[in-house]
Amino acid sequence: MLEAIALAKKAWGQTSPNPLVGAVIVKDGIIIGRGYHHCAGEAHAEVNALKDAGDDACGADIYVTLEPCSTSGRTPPCTAAIINAKIKTAYIGSVDPNPVHSGKAVKLLQDAGIRIICDVEKAACDQLNEAFFTWITTGKPFVLLKMAMTLDGKIATADGNSQWITGAVARERVQYLRQWSDAVMVGGNTARADHPSLTVRNVESWAPQPRRIIVSNSLSKDNLEQLLPMGGVIETVALSGISDWECYLKQLGGTGITALLIEGGGELAAEVIASGVVDKIEFHIAMKILGGRDSRSVVGGINPLTLSEAVQLKDIKTEYLGDDLAISGYPAK
Repeated sequence: MLEAIALAKKAWGQTSPNPLVGAVIVKDGIIIGRGYHHCAGEAHAEVNALKDAGDDACGADIYVTLEPCSTSGRTPPCTAAIINAKIKTAYIGSVDPNPVHSGKAVKLLQDAGIRIICDVEKAACDQLNEAFFTWITTGKPFVLLKMAMTLDGKIATADGNSQWITGAVARERVQYLRQWSDAVMVGGNTARADHPSLTVRNVESWAPQPRRIIVSNSLSKDNLEQLLPMGGVIETVALSGISDWECYLKQLGGTGITALLIEGGGELAAEVIASGVVDKIEFHIAMKILGGRDSRSVVGGINPLTLSEAVQLKDIKTEYLGDDLAISGYPAK
């Protein structure tokens, strides 16, 4: 299953709105077929793995990161291909969270005499598609808030200078997250101060560039064309309060946006945290101290009255990105 997960990641950022899926065919303890879903509209992972295995797939086992599809869409159902190949056992990482399909493939395969083992490396398979799972069950994109900060919680000097807080490795991580996202969002102040491209730049001719969204009450289309390099979609939106955010996220989800990456600044970070729409937080912390009572904080907003208002994170992970420290977690809701 770990091999299947690694295969799925080869299509990182290229399958939306479909999930990332990898599959491996094993016979007599030897891998005889490998496959992954390359992009929406093309063959699914199971079909590619079965094709790679050929006639030897008969009597073999299949390891697949997500429950196979059981209905026809742009491609035929994978359950039919697995049954026709005479697979003996199917090991499944994640069961399809879509209530319309959840468990249907498991039953179809079992009825065909195929042994089913579910939840193999479930945590890793679930995380692989956390954006897709959120979108397919709620109709809203998965929202990741990523911020770069100094050790004392600053994102810029008083006059807005912020380049560069973190090092090259952390900035490469940002590019990786932009590949994953369908849309990238920043606040108007960040757009004015940093002139960010909000595009994937580390891969030549990266086709699925994310939509670029600026949250601002005052920036116009003409302003944006002056502030941001051209290419891709640029749009502005004015949002304030939970109902605005919920409505807008539903709109984004309705257009196939499964993953939204928010890159700041501090006031926008405060707004989305307070609105409760953030699904995951990832802070990149540089081992440097900026200081300054007027330097800009990583999270702004109104002053809390007590520590009980602090947002608690769960399932926390840490990782060094060069000399910088990345801390990620999920707000406890």
